[in-house]
Formats: sequence, structure tokens, C-alpha cells
Amino acid sequence: MGRPKYILIVRHGESEGNCDKAVNRYTPNHLVSLTQNGQMQALQAGEALLKFLLDQRLEENNEETGTKRNPRSIMFFTSPYLRTRQTCNNIIEGIKDVPGVQYDVREEPRMREQDFGNFQPGLAEMEKIWKERAQYGHFFFRIPHGESAADVYDRVASFNESLFRKFKYDNFPNILVLVTHGIWSRVFLMKWFKWTYEEFESLKNIPHCQFLVMKKHNDDQKYHLKTRLLTWNDSDDDDELALGECRLNDLEVYKLIQEQRDAVNSTKKKNKKLEEMYRQVYNDTQLDGYKNKLVSTFQMENQSVTNSVESFQ
Repeated sequence: MGRPKYILIVRHGESEGNCDKAVNRYTPNHLVSLTQNGQMQALQAGEALLKFLLDQRLEENNEETGTKRNPRSIMFFTSPYLRTRQTCNNIIEGIKDVPGVQYDVREEPRMREQDFGNFQPGLAEMEKIWKERAQYGHFFFRIPHGESAADVYDRVASFNESLFRKFKYDNFPNILVLVTHGIWSRVFLMKWFKWTYEEFESLKNIPHCQFLVMKKHNDDQKYHLKTRLLTWNDSDDDDELALGECRLNDLEVYKLIQEQRDAVNSTKKKNKKLEEMYRQVYNDTQLDGYKNKLVSTFQMENQSVTNSVESFQ
């Protein structure tokens, strides 16, 4: 089978809707553009990907497995939304003229953003909806006239089945890059690794333009998630421990993750504001109990223990 050695998942850069929620009242979600900062984030992601592609270990990994495909061959799948198209284009700017790099790009509507119900109502009404979602639960709560994360899960399951059929061809590229959205990224990983909905809800959002790295190991032929995901109960020390382990075992992946530390640190600051909103719904005791229930068993070592092939059978 031609399964890729690496699967890289990347959320779009900062968008106008991320900075000003009022944009969603008059701009269709699929037409929301990147900010100038978001454009720069995507260009920087392209530079980080280039350094990853130039790492000699990509060729060494191919030699170890005896595969003859180009170690720098890439298949991009992107959501058709404007902000993901822009992100994908800017990433490609960083690699397109490099000798030996081969890439193809395909749009995939099933990778679109969670549907939030067409034009969104006023800020007060949306604030009410977000509080209701916090009380009900992020996975099963359906946005009025839109989707729940459970609905997105169905789209992801269909997309994964299509991917698996493509993996049967020996000429499938060595690297698969999925340019998509925050919710979709987490649901994709949930489906791939068979996480529970509690584990999904324990995760914070993905930083803009940070690559989440899945690597197929030679010994067990399973994909392992190399990027530590932020949970509501994490600490910087946990993050550094995970990075240290990655540095010892997967240096090429470590370098890619290390290149994007600014994106992670920026998201941590935004998460602090989001947690304050939760405290408006739960008192401190309720919130801490809720968080502990979700994340008590979700640590780095069990973020990548299930072979995704099983999820297609």
C-alpha cells in the first residue's frame, strides 16, 4: 500500500472573523479572508515546511523502508473556503520552486468549516449560543440552523474512507497535507485515533498555521501523533517534556514543531480569554471538576495509540 509516511494537518491562518466576530453578520463564512497577520502566518508555515522537506532524514526514512517514491512528494487537500485556499497558496509559495519537490493540490468540500448557521445574529445572541454550547457540550450541541461537531464527524468519516482508497495506490505521495479548520482538525484526529467525545472536548483549539504531525512508524506501521495537543489542564512543563521526547526520537519532526513555537504561544494567550467565558457559565469549582473529568485520562502517551487502518474497516 502507498500510505504516506507523514500526515500534516494545518489550520488556516488568522482570519478577519477570528479578529472581529461582527464580520460573520454580513460576510458568508466561506468568503471570510485572512488578515495581513494570517497571510504572514501562512508564509511562515511554508518556510517551516520547506526546512522539513530539505531534512536529510526524509531520504533516510525512504531508504530504511525500501520505498522508491520521491520523499519530497506532497499531496495537498484543502477546504474550499477562502481563508484555507489563501493559506494553502501561501504555504506552497515557500516550496514550489525547490528542486525535487513535487506537489498536487485538490479541494475537498468535506473539509469545510463547521456550519454556524449562515449569517450569524448579533453579538449578544451569539454569546448566548456559545454559553449554551458550553453547558450542553461542544461535541453534540448543534448550532441553530447549522452543525454540531458530531455532524462534522460524519463528514470526516466519509473523507477518511476516500483517503484510504487512495492509499491503496503505490504512487501516493510521501507526505499528505490537510489544510483545514480548527474543529475539523480535532474531529479528524478523534475519528482517526478513536478518541471519545470527552477526549475531544478536553482539547483546546489548534493554533493558526501550526502543523500537527502524524508519522507512520516502520515497526508497527501505525500512525503516531507527534505534536502534543493543548488541553484545558495542560502545563508548559508537559509541553516541553513532549518536545524533548520528540527531539530524541524524531528529530526531523521536532525541528518542524520547534519552528512554529510562536503560533503555539499566541494561541495560549487567546485560550486564557476563552477560559474566562467558561467561568461565566461554571463557578470555579464546577469548571475545575468538569476539566478534570475530561482530561484526567487524556495524556500525551494515549493521543496516538490506535492504528487508523482499523477505523476504515
